[in-house]
Amino acid sequence: MWRTLARYSRLYWEYLVQYAKVRWEYRGDLIVGLVSEVTYQAMSVVLIAVTFQLVPDLRGWTRAEVFFLYGYFLVPGALFGALAGGLWDVADKYVIKGEMDRVLIRPAHPLFQVILEGVELESLLGVATGIAIMAWAGERAGVVWDWADWLVAVGLILSSAAVYLGIYMALAATAFFADGRTGLMALAWNLNQYGQYPPNIFSRSLRWLLSTALPFLFVGAYPGAYLVRRGEWGLFAWLTPVVAAATVAFALWVWRRGLRRYTGAGS
Repeated sequence: MWRTLARYSRLYWEYLVQYAKVRWEYRGDLIVGLVSEVTYQAMSVVLIAVTFQLVPDLRGWTRAEVFFLYGYFLVPGALFGALAGGLWDVADKYVIKGEMDRVLIRPAHPLFQVILEGVELESLLGVATGIAIMAWAGERAGVVWDWADWLVAVGLILSSAAVYLGIYMALAATAFFADGRTGLMALAWNLNQYGQYPPNIFSRSLRWLLSTALPFLFVGAYPGAYLVRRGEWGLFAWLTPVVAAATVAFALWVWRRGLRRYTGAGS
């Protein structure tokens, strides 16, 4: 097992290095991508700022606290988008166009190849942006951390990124059952945005949906709320690694079953 893990880690690293070299050769495209990423994030910041110009607080949450949640929300999302964004292409690229045939004859795990081919390192800009917003908002919200808090934050962020991975892997695998697009990825992306807001602003039914079937509150709201308000949402925050493990395990099961149903481009 360790030998296999080392092999795939080496392959992943070598691919990232080559990807970075190629992107650097096409600096214009890289700059456009970075500007687009910054613009999208800036629009979200402006939206939060405008909201607090209209209301003094959001169900008891101050502007600084909501900005902190948004900063946290950006980090795992950027990690997922940069390192596993290839899952978005499963329906169009691998099922409809039949490129899964090419993937299946290679001596590497199909899921690993799909993830690898969708790497977008420029999305890592969101990690830096999110951390900067968390630092700025945390100071204004009166958050004081020691070294243990930083370790907890890193663990929660990685767990949140794994929740993203599990959700979108499972939804991507539905393309194998439908032999094409299902529309679930787009629906999930819209619901995903709720993960950046305080959890108590949602109705019970919506909060239940976003905590179970599509647990997007674990990618931002619950762990972020715990980090900025230690006494609240602690149970949900500490469940984040558990939800991550369960979501990824379920997604792998769906992926394996879906891949067995794949019949190829010519059938």
